[in-house]
Amino acid sequence: MIAEKMESLVSNNSVIRQMFEEGRVMAARYGSENVYDFSLGNPNVPAPAKVGEVIKELLDHEDPVALHGYMPNAGFPDVRAKIAASLNSRFGTGFTADNIIMTVGAAGGLNCALKAITDPGDEILTFAPYFLEYRNYAANHGGILKEIPPDTSTFQPDLTALLEAVGPRTKALIINNPNNPSGVIYTEETIKGIAKVLEDKQKEYGTDIFILSDEPYRELVYSGAEVPYITKYYSNTIVGYSFSKTLSLPGERIGYLVIPDEVSDHEKVFEACVIANRILGFVNAPSLMQKVVGECLDEKTDIGFYAENRDLMYDALTEMGYECIRPDGAFYMFIKSPAEDEKEFVNAAKEEHILLVPGSSFACSGFVRLSYCVSHETCRNSLPGFKRLADRFMGQ
Repeated sequence: MIAEKMESLVSNNSVIRQMFEEGRVMAARYGSENVYDFSLGNPNVPAPAKVGEVIKELLDHEDPVALHGYMPNAGFPDVRAKIAASLNSRFGTGFTADNIIMTVGAAGGLNCALKAITDPGDEILTFAPYFLEYRNYAANHGGILKEIPPDTSTFQPDLTALLEAVGPRTKALIINNPNNPSGVIYTEETIKGIAKVLEDKQKEYGTDIFILSDEPYRELVYSGAEVPYITKYYSNTIVGYSFSKTLSLPGERIGYLVIPDEVSDHEKVFEACVIANRILGFVNAPSLMQKVVGECLDEKTDIGFYAENRDLMYDALTEMGYECIRPDGAFYMFIKSPAEDEKEFVNAAKEEHILLVPGSSFACSGFVRLSYCVSHETCRNSLPGFKRLADRFMGQ
């Protein structure tokens, strides 16, 4: 007999993962070249060559006992110092190794941060559309996730709605920039507006309200777009970062938290996150991959590959009549469903061997997410199916 709190999770397992598994079944049945799986944000671009070179160098020349052994729960001090120096050079910050904790991806980092700051009944806010696992992350630590409705005309956060949502039990606001699933980058004006609302509310209630900034897509931006580094705008900010997307290492589960000195009671918050890293069962981030990313901080994935897919899909789909905001970051398009019920459209797309994720999986019904981190061939070969769907639902 499983725990009662797991019953609903088992019966309502991630739609994204279900679509991914369904794609594997369809590929076996019809041939992978005849299935157009846009469901999962699994990078199709290989990791930069230097990643493999550094792994080989470490395995050939480092002491294997030290390389694969335990280290401080916060991670190797030299790697944390390198990350701090990299951030300082890029964003004009003043971090040291004592502001960085190596984590098991951004998800592991967010759970450490939530464990450190959340008491049962605390409210965690986030802007829809959002990565639905945030609700589970909050619940893991007794928190209650409150979603702020989206402005579907721009997908920029609705600051008036934020103001109305913040209350005396608000402990944190999770933001995801660039955003999954919309691909929208929250502007500097938006970030300043969020900071002003939270600063005023902290004074009103006499509480600390944290921003947890989830940033696995920070480097995946197009056409010279910039993502504001939020610690420069709001003191009580904790940043969670992952190398899953930017170095195409999703299965390696490696990332870090940034906890600036300006965070209220910084030393206790930092130590609480370190302890959370241990007691949640992670103990520490993977040792080999800590060393690898420490030597690859200047490396980037092939953003041009994703930009080509973005341009191809956006231009073709909008010409067919689909509605979508042109994404400036990440590798997702959030398309308005031509059917009132987006699940009807998702099911029709399966008939064309096209796998999409319904917007309700991101608390934003009426849209579908398309993940274009796939091969160029998948994008091009899917277009006739999208055209048939357009003809079917839009009468073109």
